[in-house]
Amino acid sequence: QVSILSAMELIWNLCEILFVEAAAAGPLLLRLLDWVRLHVCDVDNMVREVLSSENPSKHKLFWNVASIVDVFVLQGRMDEARHLLSKEASANPTSVNMYKILDDLMKKMPVPSLGNTQTLTEMELKWQHWHEECQRYLQDGTFACNSHMESICKILLGDEDAILEKKELMTTWYHFLVTRLLYSHPTVKPMELRMDLFLGGESSPEPLDTILMAAFEFEMHQVIKECSIALSNWWFVAHLTDLLDHCKLLQSHNLYFGSNMREFLLLEYASGLFSHHSLWQLGVDYFDHCPEYGRVYLELHIERIPLNTEQKALKVLRICEQRQMHEQVRSICKIMAMKALRNNRLGSALSWSIRAKDAAFATLISDRFLKDYCERGCFSDLDLIDNLGPSMLLSDRLTFLGKYREFHRLYGEKRFSEAGKLLLMLMTAHIAPCSFWMTLLTDALPLLEQKEVIFSAEQTYELMRCLEDLTAGKSDKQKFQDDDVETMKVEMLRLALARNLARVIVKEGTLEGS
Repeated sequence: QVSILSAMELIWNLCEILFVEAAAAGPLLLRLLDWVRLHVCDVDNMVREVLSSENPSKHKLFWNVASIVDVFVLQGRMDEARHLLSKEASANPTSVNMYKILDDLMKKMPVPSLGNTQTLTEMELKWQHWHEECQRYLQDGTFACNSHMESICKILLGDEDAILEKKELMTTWYHFLVTRLLYSHPTVKPMELRMDLFLGGESSPEPLDTILMAAFEFEMHQVIKECSIALSNWWFVAHLTDLLDHCKLLQSHNLYFGSNMREFLLLEYASGLFSHHSLWQLGVDYFDHCPEYGRVYLELHIERIPLNTEQKALKVLRICEQRQMHEQVRSICKIMAMKALRNNRLGSALSWSIRAKDAAFATLISDRFLKDYCERGCFSDLDLIDNLGPSMLLSDRLTFLGKYREFHRLYGEKRFSEAGKLLLMLMTAHIAPCSFWMTLLTDALPLLEQKEVIFSAEQTYELMRCLEDLTAGKSDKQKFQDDDVETMKVEMLRLALARNLARVIVKEGTLEGS
């Protein structure tokens, strides 16, 4: 039973050999042999155990059913097989001549190599001469007294029955396929071989066998289809298709919705990643590499990510900002602003609304700040309000909030003249909400009572007009319902304004007289 990861590695390596490296330098057979050696039989540990023993030829693993020598021969590992045979020869002096002949045949076997510059015709001619020599020794009965050596010679001749007798040592049909290719004709194309000899007709092939057979038949689309059915997720088929597409080996054909196969599989895999709580960020990179529909899919999936924490929201926001996804940026900021507002975190809510450039929501939160100020007599989140900068221009109410906080700062620094001008500007520019006018006028009272005259006559008249506009806008019923505190505030303001006006007139008259 092959594990899912081993199966994926097996298929991937074979596809690289058959599809990607098919046009590369070097014989295809050598790469297939390396593939078999890597994935099918691991005899190296067995060899180390045999060779490290005191008498290797007497070791239980040397000539047993799972013969290490046979395994090496079946994998084309002639040097290792000859090395073990030399151990046997040293233990049987009477058979030295027979061992030398077999060793010479194995040594002379022509195999395509990377550094070989001979032509295909020259290679086939050498192989034919070697094959005839092996056939002559077998027919002469050179190995008749040693059944194992005779079996090895038959394998060298490509005898199908002799190879199939070693079925247990190969364990898989694709090992048999490559071994038969090696000893039947090393230049034959793998797609021309019969691949049902090892499987047998009585049982249906396993999914892995179906995939590998499709690969040997160079049916790339069938490989992708079978992998999609057999494997547990889209990871393997998405990456395999991407590799084949980059090598320009897939026929680019549009699917029914307009995308090609590579993009379709990448989209499916990336969509699966977005359902995972921590892998969704990887899905973003996959969508980025889908030119047709990647951005559309990303926009749809990014909106479904649960923004459980502010840290996660910032990650999502950064992804959207990097890709100029303005609608998603606004949506995320609005969601986070609303969450913060529900939790009465006004500073965070205002920060998110500014980031979203949402004037209406910024106005709403500014009103909440002003309401809290009226109830508590102080501002929360002073650092944020003090550093609004150009962001305060997002809405009139936010501008008022920032400027009103600036008034308090100037007053706290005893810069009364500047504070008075700013307060009057807030009244006359009509950016202050009408419900806040009484608060502003009340803030003017300490300035009116200063020893130094802060407001000029013209400014005092402006404040009087604002007070009258405020009181004139109320009906008699409303005036009757006003509590005593409000009535007292109005009377105190009128008195303070009148006294300030008298002081200003005296001061200005004195200045004119002098």
